[in-house]
Amino acid sequence: MPVKPKFNIPGNLLSGDTTDIYFARTVEILAKENQNPETVMEVFTTRPGILCGLSEAVELLQAVLPAGEGEIWALEDGDQISAKEVVMRIKAPYLSFGLYETVYLGMLASGTGWATAARECVEAAGDIPVTSFGARHIHPLVAGRMDYAAMIGGCKGCSSIEGARLWGISPSGTIPHSLILVMGDTLKATLAFDKHMPPQVPRVALVDTFKDEVEESLRVAEAMGQRLDSVRLDTPFERGRVTADLVKEVRANLDMAGHNHVKIFVSGGLTPERIRYFAENNAPVDGYGTGSYISGARPIDFTADLHEIAGKAVAKRGRIPGLSQNPRLKKVR
Repeated sequence: MPVKPKFNIPGNLLSGDTTDIYFARTVEILAKENQNPETVMEVFTTRPGILCGLSEAVELLQAVLPAGEGEIWALEDGDQISAKEVVMRIKAPYLSFGLYETVYLGMLASGTGWATAARECVEAAGDIPVTSFGARHIHPLVAGRMDYAAMIGGCKGCSSIEGARLWGISPSGTIPHSLILVMGDTLKATLAFDKHMPPQVPRVALVDTFKDEVEESLRVAEAMGQRLDSVRLDTPFERGRVTADLVKEVRANLDMAGHNHVKIFVSGGLTPERIRYFAENNAPVDGYGTGSYISGARPIDFTADLHEIAGKAVAKRGRIPGLSQNPRLKKVR
């Protein structure tokens, strides 16, 4: 990643408002009983995936562990992980971090689910870049985290401003249907975009709003010439979605009219299967925008287990007492 992300952990996470009540009660009881032993907690996953959420979890723990106390060993965001692999180990007095088990497990579960889904799309696309368009399909408070996870999974861009900030890039986007509908014409909206947006923003025309995609592509290409970077095909389900044949038709007509430089960007309900469909049918796609497949990905569960209390190896039934061996863990605190 270009920069080390700064997640700015929200106050309601630090206060414990988002934790399970039984952890809050556990901390209260232990504090009143004057029990605060040094413990070792290990966090592991239930199934394979692309790890994400670890950087944010470490930032949380760095904020709550007492100065000069506590140790953290961890893998890194983007690591391929296997089922049952320990991804993080925390050694600290229990009361300093016990309240936050729900929080860091949730960070890991959601982030890893999103990153794994993104990787599936990226692998299906091969050398063709994938952009995350999933922010609209998820609660806005976590949209940036989702886009960050998509980038960890291999996406080359994302649409949300916060996600791009976390990654250290400019957000990616095209012209929405709303701008075209309000202005009443695809070409008029595209020219207005070109007039008012900074030159470093790619000019990508959405060409399925009012007229045939081929006709609209040629209209904007003729008017904008070399300033037009791409056309975006987002044909809805009601009109049969984007097909490989449509992509080929648009490409052929652009080339015949001398607009070989104009790329074709495809979006609309894309999944790994849909992306493979375009590849298998030799559709000349230059970029994909994927939304709900990533944002709606099933979380990958993580579990936290105490494995040592006051220097004594422990475990609940079914688990092995003592520290698990994972040479990939690196000390980060």
